[in-house]
Formats: sequence, structure tokens, C-alpha cells
Amino acid sequence: MNILVPERIKGLMKENNLNQVRLADKIGVKQNTISAWLLGKKQPSITSLWLLADYFEVDIDYIVGRKDY
Repeated sequence: MNILVPERIKGLMKENNLNQVRLADKIGVKQNTISAWLLGKKQPSITSLWLLADYFEVDIDYIVGRKDY
């Protein structure tokens, strides 16, 4: 399975005109955490995936690349 988390988060951020600082503030994580996700250095925890999915109103499966819209 090819996990597309960084690309999907980047795309969702672009669609919603968000930078790393604003996204971090919206979902309650640190900006350096967002940066690590986008660089592929870390993967979001399941809790963080829930927060991202809820904020962007998408399925977790979309964020991890199991579904396309």
C-alpha cells in the first residue's frame, strides 16, 4: 500500500488556503508536527488522522490514500 499522507495533507491545505501554522492551530497540534508530516518524517497518529479528517470533512481513507474522490 502506498501511503499518500503528505501529498493529501498538502492538497487539502492548498484547497483550504491554510499554512502549517493555521492548520496546527485549527487541529491543536504544533507547527513542527505538521512540518514533519509534510516532509514524511512522521506519520500522524490515529487521533491526528481523526482530527484532520473531521477538520477537512474527508474520510481517513482519503488522507492515507486508500480512497480517491
